[in-house]
Amino acid sequence: SQEQDGAWQGSKSRTGTTTTMRLIVIFAGLAATGVLSRGCSAFVSPCARQPVSSRRQLPSLAASEGFAGSTITIASSLCSLRGKNIVVKYGGNAMTSPELATLFCQDIATLQKLGLRIVVVHGGGPMINSMLEKLGVESSWEGGMRVSTEEVVDVAAMVLCGTVNKNISGGISLAGGRALGLSGRDDGLLQCTKLYGGDDGEIDLGNVGQVAAVNTDLINQLLDAGITPVIAPIGKGCEGQDDEAVVYNINADVAAGRIAGELKAERVLFLTDIAGVLDKEMKLMETLTCDDIDNLIDDETITGGMIPKVTYATDAVKLGVKGAFITDGRVPHALLNEILAGGEEGKGSGGGGTVVT
Repeated sequence: SQEQDGAWQGSKSRTGTTTTMRLIVIFAGLAATGVLSRGCSAFVSPCARQPVSSRRQLPSLAASEGFAGSTITIASSLCSLRGKNIVVKYGGNAMTSPELATLFCQDIATLQKLGLRIVVVHGGGPMINSMLEKLGVESSWEGGMRVSTEEVVDVAAMVLCGTVNKNISGGISLAGGRALGLSGRDDGLLQCTKLYGGDDGEIDLGNVGQVAAVNTDLINQLLDAGITPVIAPIGKGCEGQDDEAVVYNINADVAAGRIAGELKAERVLFLTDIAGVLDKEMKLMETLTCDDIDNLIDDETITGGMIPKVTYATDAVKLGVKGAFITDGRVPHALLNEILAGGEEGKGSGGGGTVVT
């Protein structure tokens, strides 16, 4: 019917077409039932066995071409990413908005069903600030880093390893995926040395940690079992060192980049509250190299709070990650769009952030 034909024609939006989202659901269902592994013969249309007169009216040529194009793009992405590691740093508005948080968990569950190995590293700054205020614990900042006294770290650990971590892992499970919440202290997952701040490294930030070692064996065991590790950035001192028992607060972006590098991940995505890296005319720069970023910092196109964001991305690439995405987490289904809409080249949707290679 015309109504049925119209269902194939999703309206265009900032996050792509309804057709594309429908295709992702279809692919996830096929992957879950094993159809994708059985080859193209599984897709022989029943129409081929029916008389012409009994076949359902086909959608319009334009709708068919749009559907086919989206199918080819998603299939190409899946072919290049199936079985590969992808690390996602989750934070910002995508975490504080209940609607976006639900969509994020749905995205993780869907990507799991499609055969991708996803690791989530999360922040929780606004939640930590709220709890510090409630408990009357004072905190300060130096050089863009929170000075973490023992009291501050206790509160950060309580918030990140407790409510925040379990809400994410529980949300993924509710969406049909599998997830296990962990902190960097569990089984020596994130072992740290003390980090000092400032250009000269002389600012004492308290118990702020720099990741020195990652227990990739634990992460890979969970991924091999089809489970997404959801990691809170609270670490411990290195084994055998005097500070082994010290609890360290770690910047979530730094932790995500280091984990991605140690895993030699295919991609790392940093969900943020910005559109991506903008030029001096405030236009989005969709793709950049590490050298491009160095030049943009030198000519002051990239300034202020954007500098640490791009630094985390370039550090991950230098550690061996094939692509780092500074992704606009305010966009619904940002993960699905950026991971699956770029095809085999893996350059993202072209409108949801900046890709660093």
